[in-house]
Amino acid sequence: MATGDGMSRRSFLAASSATLLWPWNRTHASEGKSRLDLISLSAVDALKALRNGDITAEAYAGALLRQCQSGASLNAFITLRPQKVLEAARACDLHRRAGSPLGPLHGLPIPIKDSVNTADLPTTAGTPALRHFQPAADAPTVAMLRKAGAIVLGKTNLHELSYGYTSNNHAYGAIHNPYDPTRIPGGSSGGTAAAVAYRMAPLGIAEDTEGSIRVPAALCGLAGFRPTTGRYPTTGCAPITPLFDQLGPHARSVGDLQLFDSAVTGDDASADRASLKCVRLGVIRSFYWSGLDPEVERISSAALKRLTETGAQLIEGELPELPGLIALTTDPVQNHDVKPSLTRYLAEYHTGVTFESLVAQASPDVRVMIERAIRPDGPDFVPDAKYREVVNLHLPALRRLFKDYFARTGVSAIVLPTTILPAPKLGEESMEVDVRGVRMPLDVAMARNIAPGSTAGLPGLVLPAGLTTDGLPVALQFDGPAGTDRAVLALGLALEEALGRLPPPPHLHA
Repeated sequence: MATGDGMSRRSFLAASSATLLWPWNRTHASEGKSRLDLISLSAVDALKALRNGDITAEAYAGALLRQCQSGASLNAFITLRPQKVLEAARACDLHRRAGSPLGPLHGLPIPIKDSVNTADLPTTAGTPALRHFQPAADAPTVAMLRKAGAIVLGKTNLHELSYGYTSNNHAYGAIHNPYDPTRIPGGSSGGTAAAVAYRMAPLGIAEDTEGSIRVPAALCGLAGFRPTTGRYPTTGCAPITPLFDQLGPHARSVGDLQLFDSAVTGDDASADRASLKCVRLGVIRSFYWSGLDPEVERISSAALKRLTETGAQLIEGELPELPGLIALTTDPVQNHDVKPSLTRYLAEYHTGVTFESLVAQASPDVRVMIERAIRPDGPDFVPDAKYREVVNLHLPALRRLFKDYFARTGVSAIVLPTTILPAPKLGEESMEVDVRGVRMPLDVAMARNIAPGSTAGLPGLVLPAGLTTDGLPVALQFDGPAGTDRAVLALGLALEEALGRLPPPPHLHA
């Protein structure tokens, strides 16, 4: 793990230990609180304690920083500057002691995916050419979080240029899954997921074009939320396509996802826990539930049973047009847009790097994928005329398909296994995987089920459903109608209660 400010491991530990021990032990030694108590707090509970003065921001930040060090081998961060975090936390404490108004995220350290611009930390997008790129301003979403009182904890590692599902970054090192470090955490937002799962923070910022919030949430046992496309601003983020790119949160509870949504949007519409009694959930078996890994099928089916026992109604149905529309839209849009989108980003934010230089310096695995899409003779190249047909004809057809489905069935959400299989071993990203005797690219196993929701712009909530016999998380996803984000989150509270919480990673050190 790079601390980014020249601190040695010994200095890091000394700084964070002193910060933890002074305010926390002095104030709460009689209550027997420990660092595990602190790092296990949800964002909602931590903020309540911070506002009430039960803990100081400095003590809380110190505990999280020490947990970052304990989990350094997961390689969740590209840039982490403990002293800057502690300085910001002390400023939060002074602010509170002065009786000043407190924002809704006062004193909460939040890790940010390193594809999102930050004015005080580099934004590398996980690629060599941007190693020293320092944005002049925060991305709007980061600015909103700071205005609400949050502290940027650090910049998290990711699959290079957000172009993959494994987070095996060949430039900055592989990220490891907290539940089994020999396995991938999912991608591309693997660093944020690993950090939140390992209790380095309760809430983190991820980004999703085709699964980059939802796949890591599923493989790391988290709650993850990709909102309706456009709900949170994605300006100031290294892009793939403006049609699909979307920021969103990772957390360990739906309540914390609601907290983030309210802080960024100002939407405080009621999101109280909904009852599952008579809630209609759509099940499209031929697409989402076919060809699953046996453990994913076992856990997902058992989770469905728990939901029905709590009162949910499963509405079986089919969407025969779905596979064809996904093939016509999801990859063609991204393959066409990646070059113009990144070219604009590199110029607009004065990176000093051209698109050609960015690609030339990229790791071979990512460079090959991008070149397949941008070269006129490449197998994934999409001419402008074909792109216009996709955007003007096929993409609207996909969105109408879902709009009509929700209107016709009256379901609150479609329920599906997030991924076809649990987290594979690190190093399998260039290989095919075996699922029930069928060989398929790893990308297909990760992306098949999550692609429709993000391509159609639907809000998608991921919740843990259980652990495999090998102790690996499996998750369900709930895709709601576009624009129903608060209702999906309210439903999520009841779904979370019915599905239960996962135990923490087995080797969690505090």
